[in-house]
Amino acid sequence: MARRRIYPSETENGAVEELHTPLDQPRILNAFLSMLQTEGLEPISMRKIADFLGVKAASLYYHVKDKDQLIVLLGEKIRSEVELPGPELDWREGLKIWACNFRDTLKRYRDSVQIMNATFAATPHRLAHIEFLYRVFARQGFPDPQIPWFASMLKAYVLGFVDEENRLLERSKQKQKNAGTAENSPFPSLPEEKYPHLVRLAEYTTSSDFDNEFICGIQVLLDGFEAQLAARK
Repeated sequence: MARRRIYPSETENGAVEELHTPLDQPRILNAFLSMLQTEGLEPISMRKIADFLGVKAASLYYHVKDKDQLIVLLGEKIRSEVELPGPELDWREGLKIWACNFRDTLKRYRDSVQIMNATFAATPHRLAHIEFLYRVFARQGFPDPQIPWFASMLKAYVLGFVDEENRLLERSKQKQKNAGTAENSPFPSLPEEKYPHLVRLAEYTTSSDFDNEFICGIQVLLDGFEAQLAARK
């Protein structure tokens, strides 16, 4: 049974919703998403969501079980926005495009990696992505025991890369906000006799060429997968 809001609330674009707008699961999820982008995942509670929507907290439980269920729903939403490559593509190209699409979608949502890691892949879109990865590897002739391993490696690489990328970008933003300048790397000032490689490679260590770095990592993984297949044949 739906419950009406007890006072007006604002939508994502700032418009005031009418009091008679019914409460349902999509509205609760959208509120959760709006709060996520501004506050991050951890501080959000069901009570805060209710306050955001202008309803009593008990009203939410007619539509969602708890915050964990909202995280599951948001994980499914994220996956639903990751476009799956067509079957006509070469297996390497298909996996590379999948990885790039996944990364791009994750970057649109704050704490997306935490959300994906906190939930089990048991919803339709998430299962469809696992099926896609398994199908690509199977059609290429990879042995069954290795298919889940390689699919997991590819997924873990994307999640780990985005997590690190977001962390570095956020740290850089905070440094610029607090000091008015970009963060300086300590590597060039290290004693060269003790850390010769750190000093020599400082220019590359502190670069932010995330796109090329990401593609390079994907190519290394795909080369490794292909080498395993060639060795088996």
